[in-house]
Amino acid sequence: MDCPSCAQKVDKSLQRVDGITDATLQPTTGTANVTYDPDRTSEADVVKAIEGAGYEVVGGSDAESDDEDNQATDGVDIAPPSEVWTSPRAKKTWLGAAFVTLGLLFEFLLTGQNITVASVLEYPLHIADVLFLGAVAASGIPVVRSGYYSAKNRSLDIDLLMGTAIIAATGIGYFVEAATLAVLFSIAELLEDYAMDRARDSLRELMELSPDEATVLRDGEEVTVPAEEVDVGETVVVRPGDKIPLDGTVIDGESAVDQSPITGESVPVDKTAGDEVYAGAINEEGYLEVEVTSTAGDSTLSRIIEMVQGAQAKKTESEQFVDRFSGYYTPLVVVLAILTAAIPPLVIADPVSVDLAGYGFTFASDWQTWFIRGLTLLVIACPCAFVISTPVSVVSGITSAAKNGVLIKGGNYLEAMGGVDAVAVDKTGTLTKGELAVTDVVPVGDTTADDLLRRAAGLERRSEHPIAAAILARAEEAGVGNLPDPTGFESLTGKGIRGEIDGETYYAGKPALFEELGFDLSRARRETDGGVMAEEAAESDDGAFAENALTALEQEGKTVVIVGTESELLGAIAIADEVRPASKRAVERLHELGVERVVMLTGDNEGTARAIAEQVGVDEYRAELLPDEKVDAVEELQAEYGEVAMVGDGINDAPALATAEVGIAMGAAGTDTALETADIALMGDDVGKLPYLYDLSHTANGVIRQNIWASLGVKALLAVGVPIGLVSVAVAVVVGDMGMSLGVTGNAMRLSRIAPERMGGETGQETSA
Repeated sequence: MDCPSCAQKVDKSLQRVDGITDATLQPTTGTANVTYDPDRTSEADVVKAIEGAGYEVVGGSDAESDDEDNQATDGVDIAPPSEVWTSPRAKKTWLGAAFVTLGLLFEFLLTGQNITVASVLEYPLHIADVLFLGAVAASGIPVVRSGYYSAKNRSLDIDLLMGTAIIAATGIGYFVEAATLAVLFSIAELLEDYAMDRARDSLRELMELSPDEATVLRDGEEVTVPAEEVDVGETVVVRPGDKIPLDGTVIDGESAVDQSPITGESVPVDKTAGDEVYAGAINEEGYLEVEVTSTAGDSTLSRIIEMVQGAQAKKTESEQFVDRFSGYYTPLVVVLAILTAAIPPLVIADPVSVDLAGYGFTFASDWQTWFIRGLTLLVIACPCAFVISTPVSVVSGITSAAKNGVLIKGGNYLEAMGGVDAVAVDKTGTLTKGELAVTDVVPVGDTTADDLLRRAAGLERRSEHPIAAAILARAEEAGVGNLPDPTGFESLTGKGIRGEIDGETYYAGKPALFEELGFDLSRARRETDGGVMAEEAAESDDGAFAENALTALEQEGKTVVIVGTESELLGAIAIADEVRPASKRAVERLHELGVERVVMLTGDNEGTARAIAEQVGVDEYRAELLPDEKVDAVEELQAEYGEVAMVGDGINDAPALATAEVGIAMGAAGTDTALETADIALMGDDVGKLPYLYDLSHTANGVIRQNIWASLGVKALLAVGVPIGLVSVAVAVVVGDMGMSLGVTGNAMRLSRIAPERMGGETGQETSA
């Protein structure tokens, strides 16, 4: 199947089979997924019904697993690549084209040699006529055969229209027109097959990412087996340059892994023991042993491919409009074609010359001329280019996004994302990394930064708080060794910790803890008109914090941990959930692309929210929100601005994601919940993909509109030109059918050239072509 009219023909045939409970037809992938009751019908009956519509069934459960033509893998199906130019249909077309060429040669150039060779019902047949009839037989019979199946299934589609036109033209002796129509339409069909096959290539590329085989450790030996035969819990070996065959966890080895096919990350990610890896990712340099965590059919890559395929079944508003319009368009133009062939010869007794805008036209009176013009309108009645204009754009956009780490779960979401007026963004894990890290180390007095980190990390060794993990990570990163082992460790609930080091009690905690110990921090925490930047926060000459030093850190939304004893301050360490490098540029780019409002929604406190909002440049922020209050915020944005996209983690923000027109989940790779709940999933933790997503969707909407109106416009112009003799059958086929089908497909393929660029160390800025 290569167009929706093909799918309708198959659908009508399947509807007559008792026992079929559901049928999903996808001409963009060339597949029909049929569910049936085995007590009432069989697979053979389903296949017979499809073949009764004129199509061949490839694959299926009875097919050999090693059949090269069977592209079904783990429930993911797509038509196999077509040998378009060497297929039986193509050979018949080339034969017909040769007959037409020779026929035209005898008809117009070698007229002296165009002798009569036979007669039928006293009608003389010349050499040219025989050649034209040969062309009709070679190229036209497949068209007429398809038209027969269309009539049988009561489907008013292009095959029925073209088959009728070929038979009618042949029947009245218009052999040139019949042969030309048969050959040109066959060539058009081949070109459409080729164009649709190109559109399917992007999905095939996704399927080819998944390795067919895996090297498994069994009984101490390496065994190469098909990937689908590997069970959860088994260990697979992945050498440098190999693709990782299945989702799993690294249990031995370390390497850089290119997981761009899954997450769209442009830079390989270092993997060591305990890290997750995904099927389809490429092991760059080291040896890895991976414990399998999901089967081949349940891997992240398989789910992505399956969802991309399923996404094409969710029709956009534009597709629904096109389906409704074509339901009226084709019957109307068919009626006009019949009237054009029948009425003018009855009402025009003699040729009539008229002047239209300075151009003279003659309206013929003979019925043969009007019959041909009626046939031409019959060709124009086919809405094929118009109907495929949206599906090919959706396929191109969705598969292009998937290859760049963005999973769009329906054409309707692709269209909706391109029309959003405001974007609501969660803070933690979206604009920020969602992990605490040390941002500032501020020693005072004679204490050095390393000494401060050593004492703090030594105390925090006994703590399980996330702040402790951040301080220990910073100490390790800074190369601070010989951490002391405190004794008498005690957690001071809500304040901090204390412990003895070398016989002296040290404290680490909030400024309030040290104020209770008798330290005066008012100078360091004095409110100012705007605060000072953290970089200006330096130690004072008297061994205390500089003026406003702590205030500057707190106004940036950072948590301040002071370290010291009961009599001496060693310094302060600031900890924060770091802003992603791409966040600021992503917000700027969304504004540049036309998004009216970008709003940050967070459950964090006012101070932290304000600091992050100022840093990333959002238009406004709303802090201290509970999940239901985020829903209220989204509804308020909808009332004020229009359509809203909500970006969150896919779990905690689920109510808000569901409320927005488009819900976008961050970091969905390997996360079942996020993949299932979001309308769109960013497979990697890369907020820089948001501008790319909006640009792709916005451009896709433009391409869809261009395709629809260009198809309609060309059809309208051709239809107007037919009655006045400006449009021939050849022009109707070459321009109205073949030309427009290739044009809308080529225009849709432009979407594959929109790609993210890097911003702030992450992929983000998009390139449009």
